[in-house]
Amino acid sequence: MPRPLVISEDRDLLDDLVRIAAAAGAQLDVAHVPSHARPFWSQAPLVVIGADLAEAVAAASPPARDQVLLVTRDPDDPDTWRRCVAAGAQAVVALPADERHLVDRFADAMEPEPRAGAVVSLIGGRGGAGTSVLAACLALRASHDHLRTLLVDADPLGGGLDAVLGQEETPGARWADLVARQGRISPRALRAALPAFGDLAVLSFHRGEIRPIPAEAMRSVLEAGRRGFDLVVVDLPRHLDPSAVEALGRSDRTLLLTPADVRGILAAAQVLGQTRRHTADIRAVIRPGVVDDATATASLGIPLAGRLPDQPRLTATLNRGELPKLGPRTALGTLCTALLQDLLPTPRNEDAA
Repeated sequence: MPRPLVISEDRDLLDDLVRIAAAAGAQLDVAHVPSHARPFWSQAPLVVIGADLAEAVAAASPPARDQVLLVTRDPDDPDTWRRCVAAGAQAVVALPADERHLVDRFADAMEPEPRAGAVVSLIGGRGGAGTSVLAACLALRASHDHLRTLLVDADPLGGGLDAVLGQEETPGARWADLVARQGRISPRALRAALPAFGDLAVLSFHRGEIRPIPAEAMRSVLEAGRRGFDLVVVDLPRHLDPSAVEALGRSDRTLLLTPADVRGILAAAQVLGQTRRHTADIRAVIRPGVVDDATATASLGIPLAGRLPDQPRLTATLNRGELPKLGPRTALGTLCTALLQDLLPTPRNEDAA
């Protein structure tokens, strides 16, 4: 894979650029004179020109291209933008002020074409509604359809989505390994770190002491999820903490799961009142009960997304480390397929990235 190209002979600047690139997981090709840059100029995903060689690059008249930056330590120099335009750069990056931005640009350069995945969050209208199971089944169904899927456990008191999948002993990163991370996360690095089962990657919690997820960590994970996955499924807690609010704000759709009984609908209405402050597209998934679907959704004032059938042997199935059957002839599989088709109406190509 082509690497970002740096054109500079300023050793201090080069040391800084190598360090910044390493923070993004990138290695560099370095040219100390413009003529040495010619073999790399057109193929490099990103070109960074040091201000010390901007005039020399301009004199060499390389072919026009995008993704070219001019890096300087003196942004107040009145000639900076003239050199930027003359060298064919589209932007000026000032160090050290713009270091975080440059890390992001190097990270972008090392990523394949982003997938622009969809984010769907699930929240229970009442405790025990089955939200975690539906989240796990929805993610599993998507991965079976060759959609690269990220399942995010955002409920620190939920017992762990890896346990729902029967994979609590599988090695890989959990939230405790990511909560200190600030700024951008590479989708490739995230996929490599998490427990994965085919096209499904899972981010859950360690057992033991639970620490809250900072909103910044949730933001970084969901941004990486959008860029590196076709679908991100988030299992939310009923009591919204800052990370849950962050997830709602980044969700394309939120599914509110509620039993169709009087207490369930009343509880769901309270959860809905909190949830709709942070996201717009909220739809109901109804568990069968004494209240019919039309009355339940009319009481909540949101559209019906689907009906979650009862699973008589669900508890025994989960305790064996198994999930309910999700085939096309099962009620649960049919629901998950319908939810996915409504959320992702355009077929995804598994080899797109």
